[in-house]
Amino acid sequence: MIENARSINIVAGIILAIGMIYIVGPLYLTLSTASQSFEDMLRNGLAWYPGDQLFVNMGKIFTETRIPIQMFNSLIVAFSNAVATCVLSLLSAYAIVYFRIRWAGVAFALILATIMLPLDIRVITTYQVAANIFSPLNAVLDVTGLNDVIASLFGAPVHLEVSVLDTHFGLVAPLVAHGTGTFLFRQFFMTLPKDLFKAARMDGAGPIRFLIDILLPLSRPSFAALFVLTFLSGWTQYLWPLVGASTPDMQTAVVGLARLVPDADGQVPNFPMIMAGAVLVSLVPLTMIALLQRFLVQGLVLSEK
Repeated sequence: MIENARSINIVAGIILAIGMIYIVGPLYLTLSTASQSFEDMLRNGLAWYPGDQLFVNMGKIFTETRIPIQMFNSLIVAFSNAVATCVLSLLSAYAIVYFRIRWAGVAFALILATIMLPLDIRVITTYQVAANIFSPLNAVLDVTGLNDVIASLFGAPVHLEVSVLDTHFGLVAPLVAHGTGTFLFRQFFMTLPKDLFKAARMDGAGPIRFLIDILLPLSRPSFAALFVLTFLSGWTQYLWPLVGASTPDMQTAVVGLARLVPDADGQVPNFPMIMAGAVLVSLVPLTMIALLQRFLVQGLVLSEK
């Protein structure tokens, strides 16, 4: 007996339609508001019908704000974060799975600890280190008493100071310290045949050649999935770029959008221009998701086997 699933399909279709409205509704409101003029917005509020001022408001974003240079900063931060995270995660997972390291389990546990301690929690200590990357070394010299010995020999203690604040490196480096990529690649490597590495060794392939010629092509979907996820994470990062960059020319686009809201009390924000900026900022991640959606889904599925 074949079960009549028509009622189930109707209910599923209704739930799917509600979910689509829940997701697409705010996007449509953003586009419709971005297409209104500031005067119309003051008279009518947020409009549910499209206007004809979308490109005018986008033009104001390019001429009256720092969003274009901030989008360039976001692109550098997101792309560098994605590339560095993918490379470091691939190498660390490769070492943990295919090399006989005595403390591999402990190292993997410490890497996973970074997932439970995200950047938002350790932002104060991260800022202290970014303000002076030699501060841990200075602390070790002070605690061990080596600075006293150096001061007695040379007349002054050692105090090194280099700041990476307001630099692209300073914005990227703290974002790379995350264990999600290592976990993703490790899970994928565990699904491969265990004798693959031994067979490659018998054919004369060393560890580097095995990584480049065999493991890296097999890891292409996982690599692409991790690249998209880390790129989106770097593009939408708000707290650390807000703390690590103090000048408008070094801030990212997400921070720049928040800066468009006036600080003065009683001043009405130009919501159409802000919404037009949000549309421009969203074009890059939406385009990447559209182009790499197949690799994203395939890489996540393979890593969960």
